[in-house]
Amino acid sequence: MAYSLKTRLSVFGSCEGILDNTNKEFLGKSSDVSNQIRLSHWNVEPPRPMSINAQASICISKAQRWWEKTLKPNMVEIHSAKELKDSLLNAGDRLVIIDFYSPGCGGCRALHPKISQLADSNPDAIFLKVNYEELKAMCHALRIHVLPFFRFYRGAEGKVCSFSCTNATIKKFKNALGRYGTDRCSIGPAKGLDESELLALASIGQLSRNELSMDYPVKKNGFEEFVLSGLDLSDNNMGLKESTELLMA
Repeated sequence: MAYSLKTRLSVFGSCEGILDNTNKEFLGKSSDVSNQIRLSHWNVEPPRPMSINAQASICISKAQRWWEKTLKPNMVEIHSAKELKDSLLNAGDRLVIIDFYSPGCGGCRALHPKISQLADSNPDAIFLKVNYEELKAMCHALRIHVLPFFRFYRGAEGKVCSFSCTNATIKKFKNALGRYGTDRCSIGPAKGLDESELLALASIGQLSRNELSMDYPVKKNGFEEFVLSGLDLSDNNMGLKESTELLMA
């Protein structure tokens, strides 16, 4: 712990000492003063009490927070809905795992070292870390209501599984990693978030029109067609249901 301490000392007043005249040996010579002078014969004020002003400032170095410890190169902190969307779309065919956690969650803290170990042993997978307290609105839109929580995405398949687990049920995480982390190839670009999730994020202003522009598959007259969104749902107060109905119209 690094710290700096600053102390100021100010002393007010002076002290004068007067020796009683007595017969003493001083440097081998006798000193005899017949007329003793006592302090009471002098008009001397007693010394003022010493005044000490101490000011201390301690600078404590910021300790590393638990969710920042043992991070691996393939573990990335997400700070916005746009970062999350772009990270999923740019992952290609690689397995992406979203780790939803909270700094105050004891289960998240206990599980973090094991997740870091699994990230280290699976360097081809991407681990996206989402701080629930920092991105609470986004997590609500994605229906994250329990922590720790994980979502697995893989290329054109999009979300392949999601679940909550703790140290006691870490086997669930390992099984999903073994199943979806193997070499596989999916046809088409990475899907990322579901359309309903993108609409939900847009409806609360987490994504803008440019970030939402994409083709949505809809059915018309029994045939599947694609329409370009082009909607700026962040400029109004429409809910997810109304937004979907407008998009499908």
